[in-house]
This record gives sequence, C-alpha cells and structure tokens, in this order.
Amino acid sequence: MTDPGEESELAALRSIVEGTATETGEGFFGALVEKLAAAMNTMGAWVAVWDDASATLRAIAMKMGDRRLDGLSYAVHGTPCQTVLEERRLLHIPERMVELYPNDPRMVQFGAVSYLGVPLFDVDQRIIGHVAVLDCKRMPEEPRNVALFRIFADRAAAELRRIDRERALRERENQLSRLLESAMDAILTLDESLRISFMNPAAERVFECDAATAVGKDFGELLAPESRRVLGGCTEELSERERPNPSLWVPGGLRAVTARGRTFLAEATLSRYSADRKHGFTLILRDLEERLGAERRIQSLLNEAEALRDELRSLGAFEPIVGSSRALLAALREVESVAATDTTVLLLGETGTGKELFAKAIHAHSRRSAARLVKVNCGAIPKDLVESELFGHEKGAFTGATARREGRFSMANGGTIFLDEIGELPVELQPKLLRVLQEGEFEPVGSSRTVKVDVRVVAATNRDLSDRVREGGFREDLYYRLNVFPIRIPPLRERGEDVVELARAFVERFCRRVGRAPLVLSDRVLERLRAHSWPGNVRELANVIERGVIVSTGGAFDVERALGETATAPAPQKAPTDEDRIYTAKELAALERENLLRALRAADWKISGDGGAGAMLGLNPSTLASRMRALKIRRPARR
Repeated sequence: MTDPGEESELAALRSIVEGTATETGEGFFGALVEKLAAAMNTMGAWVAVWDDASATLRAIAMKMGDRRLDGLSYAVHGTPCQTVLEERRLLHIPERMVELYPNDPRMVQFGAVSYLGVPLFDVDQRIIGHVAVLDCKRMPEEPRNVALFRIFADRAAAELRRIDRERALRERENQLSRLLESAMDAILTLDESLRISFMNPAAERVFECDAATAVGKDFGELLAPESRRVLGGCTEELSERERPNPSLWVPGGLRAVTARGRTFLAEATLSRYSADRKHGFTLILRDLEERLGAERRIQSLLNEAEALRDELRSLGAFEPIVGSSRALLAALREVESVAATDTTVLLLGETGTGKELFAKAIHAHSRRSAARLVKVNCGAIPKDLVESELFGHEKGAFTGATARREGRFSMANGGTIFLDEIGELPVELQPKLLRVLQEGEFEPVGSSRTVKVDVRVVAATNRDLSDRVREGGFREDLYYRLNVFPIRIPPLRERGEDVVELARAFVERFCRRVGRAPLVLSDRVLERLRAHSWPGNVRELANVIERGVIVSTGGAFDVERALGETATAPAPQKAPTDEDRIYTAKELAALERENLLRALRAADWKISGDGGAGAMLGLNPSTLASRMRALKIRRPARR
C-alpha cells in the first residue's frame, strides 16, 4: 500500500513544478505563494526581499485569504520575521502567536494564530529574503509539512538568486558596451566569412565610414592585398587552436585602406570567440602604448560576463529536469543531499538519461556555484591529447605545442569538473587523475612544476566500472576513489508518466523553435508514447518529438511518422544490481544521522572551526546544529 502522506508529498511536489515551471520573476513568485498556501492549507503565504539598510521586508508576492498584497513593505522589529532573520533559522509558532508578538498590529488584523517562516540565503550565505505562511488556526508541527515548506523556500531562493545574477549580467554587458563605444582603439567584430558585424565609433573614424554602411561587407575590401592574405592565415591558425578565446598578434601589422582611399599601417590583435554556437573574430587596431590597458579591461569584462552567464545557467540547473515520478524524485533527493558537500559523485545511467543535467544541478546547489563548471567528455578526446586537455602543457612539450596551454583542471580551480564517460579514460592516465583526487596536484605535460588545485569532481558513465576493473581497463583504486557517492539516474522506461510530461515540454519547445502553434497530443498519441520502451531514453524521446513536429500537419501530432523505425527497436536488457535500490525517506534520514555521528565522533564532538565536524561535512556550524536537533543527536555526557 502507498503511504497516503507520501502521495500527498508527491502531489505537492508536482504542484510546485507544474505551477511555477513556465513562470519567472514576479509571475513565478505569484504562482509560488498560491501553491504554497494551498499545499500547506494556510490562510496566507508570502515571499519578501530583505533590505538590510532599512531593516524592512518588501513582499514580492503576498496572499492573505482572498486578498493579494504584493509590494507591501514592513519593518521587522517586533515581528516573528525579526527572530527568523536575526537567528538565521526556521521559526515555527504553532499557536498563540499574538500573545508572543503583541506589538505587531497586523497579526491582530489578520486574526493570526500560527506562523512558519524561514530566511532565504544567497550563495555567500548573505540573507536576501524571507518566506512564510500564516494561519488563523493552530498549525501543529508536522515534519513532512516542514520539509515541503523548505522545498518551496529553496525554489524561491533560487529564483531570487537568478534575478540578482541576471541584473548583474546586464550591468556587465552595459559596462562592456560603454567601454567599446568609448575606446580610442578601433575595434571590429567579424563573422567566420570575415564580414563586418560590428564597428565601434573609433573604427568608424579610422576607416572613415559609418558602421551602418560597413556592417555586412567583406572586411578584405578595407585591406591591401598582401594584408588580406596575412589576415586569412591568422584566422586559419586561430581556428585550429583548441583553447577558449585564443588570440594572437598579427605579424607585421595590417595595411588598411579607408573608404576614402587613404592607406595606413596599424598594429593589430586578432582573437577568436564563440557565442551561441557561432564563431567569429575580434580585431583591435591600436597604438602600442594603449594596447595592453584596453585589452586587459575588455578581456576582464568578457570573462566576468561569461562567468555570470555560467552561474545564471547553473542556478536554473533543476529546471530542465522534467518529471515527477518516484524514481526521478528519489535521484533528485540524493542530489540535494550531496550537493552542499565537496564529496566526489559518480553518476550512473544509460545513454541519454541526462547525466550532464544532474552534474549541473549538483554544481548549482553547491557552495562552488559561483565558480565555473568545466565539462570534459573523456570518450570524445583523441587518446594522445587527453593528458594535455585535462592537465595542460608547456610550449614545446610535443610537436604542435607552439604555446603554453592551461588544462581543464586548472580552469576548474575553485569550482567543479564534470568528467563524462570516465570509463573511457586511458589506463596510463588514471594514476595522474587518482593523484589529483587524493592530493589536489599534478604536473602539466612537459613541465616539472607542480600545480595545486581545489576542484570538486563529478564523474559519469554508462558502463559498469566494476566490470572494467575485472577486465583490467580501469584501476581498482581509482574506481573506489570515484565511487564515494554513486547516484543512479533511472532510465525513462522506469519513470512512468514522466514520458507524458517530457513529451508535452518537448512539443512546446520545438514548436516555438520553428514558429508554429503547439501541436495537440491526443490520448491515443500519449498512450503510444507510453507503450514505447525508449532504449535511447530522454534523448531519443526528444528526437522523436522534434521529428514529429517537423512532419506533422493539420495541428495533430503524427506519432507513427515520428516514431518510424524506432517503434520496433528492442528494449535494452539490464540485470538488476545494488545500484537499482531506491531508499525511503526514513532510510535516508538514518543514513544521514549515521554520517553526522561519524563526523562528530571523529572531531571529538567539536562542531565549528578547523578540525570541526562542520568543516569535515562541508556544512555551516549553524546548519549542522539544526540537523543535529532535527535528527535528535545529542552529545554524550562526559564522565
């Protein structure tokens, strides 16, 4: 029999996903408070942002009975919100709230009896807001309700952080735009065909033409014939380089020709960039004395903007993971458990199950989320280049190493590295990876210097690494070092109605992409999709839906043409293993309690500071103390 409480929790989780998945900003918070009040069965609910300077909260969205009080600002002094924010903890008042806080007139006005509130934190543990529910009847303490309330609060905090990062990104881009427009150097961007896509005002002055006239024209028309050949050779050289945003000095400079026929010689720097899967080139023409200062400022702003884009994408890491099946929610609970630590994670799952999305989710919910998530596909890199790709190399280390290159582990310093298809890593490189995992250090190819890094590793594989160990293709010690916290991602055939949710989401996405109204998925179509075994998992389903959107006419989804030959593809057979086990909430709590006790005993019950249990577990001391109370862990009396 299914636990009625567990069914209620799953229904509430579906309510969160369905009620907020299509909303952002104020619309998101409006939907959130409506769903929160309904899920908690309370009179009111609200999400507010915190202004530390004025010690006030401003409600982004507030529901009190049938009234909406969005935008309401109030001082927290003398209210339960003050306790929540000052003590940085969840506060539950089951009854007699007005007696405890008699100086808050609004509580009398609303007929308040009970309250539940929690602060919202930024990635640096700075308080940015507050979520609470209020009721006119007694609110008993129910662990399941508190857990559900925390899920709503985590969603609200993630959206507040996303909005803040989006605002910061706009500021960086505006700053970059102002810098380009005010620069004294001529700056142009060229597409892969070397046609002009942008000219700053200085370039307009230098080439004596308007940007509106020049955009779209071949830049070669503004160069002498010999300089055209030099520029073409430089672009070919940059296109062959593998490191991100490569740049070089143009040998001998370029002889340019203005729109009025005047020629001049300019020192030039050319760099290659990638944006939205498109590539192009940035050309800077300038005096030697001004070159270094301008280039450093521009590159710094580009790096900051890209870092903010990475963080913005990471903050929404759970959003692309569509579904509410029990198997998927169990895997997401494991992600939530391990994300806040620095523990190495091994993602196990068939091809197409979304292992990269899970890696993004782990990074986004970790304390490293402000740093980079660097992704490496170990099976897609030629065997003789893997070491250089991971650890970098020095100039002249091997044929073709014309410049020093930074490796992926150095790029991920302070952040997370995702090693996909880890089972394909060559055996001869596995000891070097083991050393990084154990000691946090390595030597680049062709170098005797030791590089220290602080990197969290998330690995993924669709193969059985224990079989690879027995076959001699994978080191046993590396396997155990990676297999600290394995998470099995369930295949689509085990996720029940998730096929329907995913199909609808993909139909909406692909219809929007091709500019047509969403197609109708009839009951017959959905039943046909549910009956398919999906050996290619989510990736196969996405391909089928995209194909169906292309071939369907008349507003109805043509499932037979969409499935095509895949409809008869055999389902992969997989023998059950220990990895298939799904833990109950009670079992997970017992595992967490045992893990906390081990850390506390190892630290001699010291919670904070160097060598404390909080540092071992990667938890804030106040958070650890809160978890100890929740799990009823008490320090034993000393004799």
